Amino acid sequence: MLATHNPGKVREFAVLLKPFGITPVAAADLGLPEPVEDGDSFVANARIKAVAAATAAGRPALADDSGLVVDALGGAPGIHSARWAGPKKDFGAAMARVHRELGDVAKPAAHFTAALAVAWPDGHVEAFEGHVHGTLTWPPRGERGFGYDPMFIADGQTQTFGEMDPAAKHAISHRAAAFRQLADACL
Repeated sequence: MLATHNPGKVREFAVLLKPFGITPVAAADLGLPEPVEDGDSFVANARIKAVAAATAAGRPALADDSGLVVDALGGAPGIHSARWAGPKKDFGAAMARVHRELGDVAKPAAHFTAALAVAWPDGHVEAFEGHVHGTLTWPPRGERGFGYDPMFIADGQTQTFGEMDPAAKHAISHRAAAFRQLADACL
């Protein structure tokens, strides 16, 4: 089970899990509530979500906490990436806020971080963290992906995550990097 209510994450995990013959079921589909994410790191928040879902459903749960970290903003929005989008999850407004707060910083360095946590109903938890580094661009470009993808260009790329073919993004993304660590730990 995926401990998420985010349809974008469900789509990305479906692609990552498909080679293993796993079709994910989201916590939202099971009617599970979203826990309060009051951790001080991506890993802490992923653990909170995984443990809450595993405990409520009585089965193993995989959770992700991820976000955009902008060097010139002291690491913001960071673990508050989704909160910057507000209750309506307006990432257009969130990207505009990043742009506004950066002012005239040219080619600001940033990275995406993804923390994955797998929790079992008995309380055992394993966590993994992946990163992808790059720069931000304005205005946002592309309709693919979700969140801050249209303003992020990974190092060595020319397209934003919002422009990239999903398979190309999955090959280099922060979530895929964390997932590879998880898969290696399971082998």
